[in-house]
Amino acid sequence: MDWDDLRIFLAVARAESLSGAGRRLGVDASTIGRRIARLEGAVGAALFAKTPQGYALTAEGARLVAPAEAAEQGANAAAEAVRREAGLTGQLRIGAPDGCANYLLPQVARDLCAAHPGLEIQIVALPRVVNLTKREADMAVAVSPPDTGRLTVQRLTDYHLHLAAHQDYLRAAPPIRDLADLRHHRMIGYIPDMIFDRELDYLSETGVQSAAITSNSVSVQMQAIRAGAGVGIVHDFAIPFAPGVQLVLPDRVALTRSFWLIRHADDRASRRLSLLADLLAQGIRAEVARLEALLAGPSLRRT
Repeated sequence: MDWDDLRIFLAVARAESLSGAGRRLGVDASTIGRRIARLEGAVGAALFAKTPQGYALTAEGARLVAPAEAAEQGANAAAEAVRREAGLTGQLRIGAPDGCANYLLPQVARDLCAAHPGLEIQIVALPRVVNLTKREADMAVAVSPPDTGRLTVQRLTDYHLHLAAHQDYLRAAPPIRDLADLRHHRMIGYIPDMIFDRELDYLSETGVQSAAITSNSVSVQMQAIRAGAGVGIVHDFAIPFAPGVQLVLPDRVALTRSFWLIRHADDRASRRLSLLADLLAQGIRAEVARLEALLAGPSLRRT
């Protein structure tokens, strides 16, 4: 059985579509379809059933997943064994919630690529939990540890969040001296039914029941705050990227959350991925600390 056919089989199983597998592998969907047909001919059974939702594994296909993943691990180990020791190379795909992806990972990726010129880093920013089982990424940053799946979990760092608003908004709006004053202000937050992790339910901790402007994206919320649209909870590490945004009631509303690095359990045997995970963890910790320290600067006044 050809390993390359198994590689394509796994890509279709994870993406649940020919086009999705093709995008991940850089191969057109028609070629993916022919290779799957060839593999099905070799094993003498249909491996996928086409449904309105995409390509679903048949019982025979599901039985092939474990040996195909074992072959994948063997191929990765062989590639790693012959990789030059001069530096880390190849592709690394990192999944992350959009706050981390927008405000932390670009700087971390810059430094990693500068230290290892042969490294290609892909940042997947998703307003949901990244599915490592389907290999949507090689590793993922999450805001809470998963409780299911064959995964390894490493705590990265705590980070902090506060109420914030743009200085132009604060000058024109009624003063905010206490939490009760927030009822006179336009609030910005998450779309309630699109909060994919309980750790993101920030506004409920302020007593605010609803928001006038909502988005499933941290970056969109921050841009609305920066535009003077209202008051919302923001990551401290994002404030240095938003001139004019300042903390509101920092002594009354101060949230702490944590980032976690999630990896597939089978990847523990990969020295390359373990080294990259260590470097990624170090970079995220350092960048959170650097950006949060900037809040002490005079340009980020508190009200």
